[in-house]
Amino acid sequence: MKIEEEIKQAKFRNAHQKAVINLLYTANWLLDKNASFFKGYGITNQQFNILRILRGQHPKKISGSEIKSRMIDKNSDVSRLLDRLLTKNLIEKTPCPNDKRAADVMISQKGLDLLHEIDEKMDATDVKTLGISSEEAEALNNLLDRCRG
Repeated sequence: MKIEEEIKQAKFRNAHQKAVINLLYTANWLLDKNASFFKGYGITNQQFNILRILRGQHPKKISGSEIKSRMIDKNSDVSRLLDRLLTKNLIEKTPCPNDKRAADVMISQKGLDLLHEIDEKMDATDVKTLGISSEEAEALNNLLDRCRG
């Protein structure tokens, strides 16, 4: 559906304003879709993001501040998110030997297993949600990378 129909606004100041509004609207639309998808696994978008970061580091440990620097949502309360993932046994935390106030974090086997389960369904879900070909997705990725330039 066109952005004009979605937000019931027929006119924009220019094509750039329309593109920015379209990107913001689409980003929120995708967040809502992902939130519904992850709800079935008992996690949030932000928790999934942390688990993916930790899987990329596996088997190495990483600090909470480094996790925050890599997150998509920079406003996330990483400490609270890590505590929730720890409660679910999806991560392991150990005191940092260099800084007693900090902790080193690593994904647990249960966390790896959960991501494996999610990966199997998420690929098909992403294709269905976006409704574009691989070539179009690649072109979109290139355009979005250029926007952030």
